[in-house]
Amino acid sequence: MEPSKRLLSLDVFRGLTIAGMILVNNPGDWGNIYAPLRHAAWHGCTPTDWIFPFFLFIVGVAISIALGKRKDRGDAPAAMYRKIGYRAAVIFGLGVFLAAFPHFRFEGPAWLRTAHYLLLSVAMLAVFVREIFDQELFQSPGYQNARKGLGYVAVGAAILMAMIGLNHYYLGTLRIPGVLQRIAIVYAAASLLFLHYSPRVLFGVAVFLLLGYWGVMTLVPVPGGVAPNLEPGTNLAAWSDRVVFGIQHLWSQSKTWDPEGFLSTIPAIGTAIAGILTGELLRSSKTGMQKVIWLLISGAVLIALGQLWNLVFPINKALWTSSYVLYVGGLAQVFLAASYWLIDLKGIKAWSKPFEIYGVNALFAFVLSGVLAKLMSAIHWQVDAETTQTVRGWLYDTLFTPYFSPINASLGFAILHIAFIFLCSWALYRYRIFIKV
Repeated sequence: MEPSKRLLSLDVFRGLTIAGMILVNNPGDWGNIYAPLRHAAWHGCTPTDWIFPFFLFIVGVAISIALGKRKDRGDAPAAMYRKIGYRAAVIFGLGVFLAAFPHFRFEGPAWLRTAHYLLLSVAMLAVFVREIFDQELFQSPGYQNARKGLGYVAVGAAILMAMIGLNHYYLGTLRIPGVLQRIAIVYAAASLLFLHYSPRVLFGVAVFLLLGYWGVMTLVPVPGGVAPNLEPGTNLAAWSDRVVFGIQHLWSQSKTWDPEGFLSTIPAIGTAIAGILTGELLRSSKTGMQKVIWLLISGAVLIALGQLWNLVFPINKALWTSSYVLYVGGLAQVFLAASYWLIDLKGIKAWSKPFEIYGVNALFAFVLSGVLAKLMSAIHWQVDAETTQTVRGWLYDTLFTPYFSPINASLGFAILHIAFIFLCSWALYRYRIFIKV
């Protein structure tokens, strides 16, 4: 892989993953979903359960490529640490923001609520425009001064919101863990490991994490006299979630544990390490076909090992079991091998443009999708004395339920959501605007 050449297949794979996330997170009706678009009830794995680990795997590949370049050119470690810390903090903060958005559990007078939303709008707009001014099109001193000013505006609005929030936000039930929060923690941990250790040591770290997690989950009794088990709510990971975060700060659907919880984040670092090792292979001097063959062999071995481990430590996304890490990591390598062969080696890429557009602004697409979904459910009006209607409900009832079967109406709504986010991402791509943190 040439140092200056962008790996298009990785962008496409990332975009496919983000589109998949949006698809499974936004059905029109949670009671009508095709089976492959549902998570496994507990043990087991559906295509929906591939999506999040695929993204963490891609994070690992990107760490190898991006930080690898910086290591190769001798960048100061302190500068890389600052960048890692900044990115992790922003991504974690976005996750908490999405958990609180849009109401922030606001308890205060109407005029202060209005001020809160105005400040929120100003902060979001300032951050968005500031990122636009960071692109190559806007490198003149005037734009850069404006970018700096917008940063101050965003920080000022955030400080005012925080001052209001000290007295008027109720954070007693705010969910602390989450998808972006796990991405932030895994990114930071994997990046620091990559900066300090060789691929051989990283492989050993991954083995240690996966074997150690297996031992902890199956051999260590749960405090309170509960035998080691892998059942929902009673296992050691669930106990650690309640201790670390408090039961009131966990996922509301499960109540006693969190699918992005504390202990289960540790093996997720192994998923990112698998991506890092894959990235090192792609950065190596091997030929393109040699890389594809190695990825396919490695992927097949990981899938087989994951299935074997499944016999004693079941594949389970919610627990992020070690068998799950191997199985889905192997699938990710196979998918990336196919994408790399098709796009980067054979140049067959006309089909991939929509996913490339998603992939180069992946964080923007994911956050916008979450904001949009919550706004559509929050904005409502009174239909009659006993009935209210949300934007989401109105769109679904108007555009889909009269014309499709329940399950296809639900799928159609999710596809509409994907299409809208794609149009927003395309608008940025058209002007070569790539929002990064």
